[in-house]
Amino acid sequence: MSLRKTTIIAGLLFIIGTIAGILSIAPAIDAPDYLFKASANANQVIIASIFQFIMAVAYVGFAFLMYPILRKFNKGLAIGFIGFRFIAGVFNIIGVIAILLLLILSQEFIKAGAPDSSYFHTLGVLLRAGRDLVNHVAMILVHSLGGLILYYIFYKTKLVPRWLSGWGLIGTVLTMLASLLVMFQFIDIITPIYIVLSLPMALLEMILAIWLIVKGFNTSVIYSGYKCGIAKL
Repeated sequence: MSLRKTTIIAGLLFIIGTIAGILSIAPAIDAPDYLFKASANANQVIIASIFQFIMAVAYVGFAFLMYPILRKFNKGLAIGFIGFRFIAGVFNIIGVIAILLLLILSQEFIKAGAPDSSYFHTLGVLLRAGRDLVNHVAMILVHSLGGLILYYIFYKTKLVPRWLSGWGLIGTVLTMLASLLVMFQFIDIITPIYIVLSLPMALLEMILAIWLIVKGFNTSVIYSGYKCGIAKL
């Protein structure tokens, strides 16, 4: 595959992953009365889980496309990048399983006549908390570690303009900060602080995707045979 086709597909995967991530939101699962609503909106929950799976495939696919290019500059960092993104994909799949388990729990709750028994509610709370920690903490942190490697290589090699890669580094750090604040319960998910910290990265990914599709990489960097080791990067 030519370099130009690779960058176009990479940009498209970025966009697909972002759109799939938005469509993976399931209001029925996030509602206060989710034990009732999840079962009543089973199709919504299933569709959300499908889109989360698509998001995982898109982001892992992006990593595999980037690996042959990144390894030209630093094989070790390239392996680290693809490794972190693969692990993030695994966490994404765990998130898919969690949302489907919540649907099953809701269906069993309704079949049991919506009892007041606390074990349904306790299990639901644990599943929802686990899903949130997987999606918004574990997956994001590991994904971001890969992002730090990616944007660091971009910045040092000038594969894309440094204002883009610099933005990526700052946005990634802010995203990780948001996840850490959620993990230690300083903030909740989908709060003004969380959104403000996450927004720069979300905007950057869309701009980078468009850049890859329209402009692609700085080919002079790649075709010049530029090589650098860890010390130089």
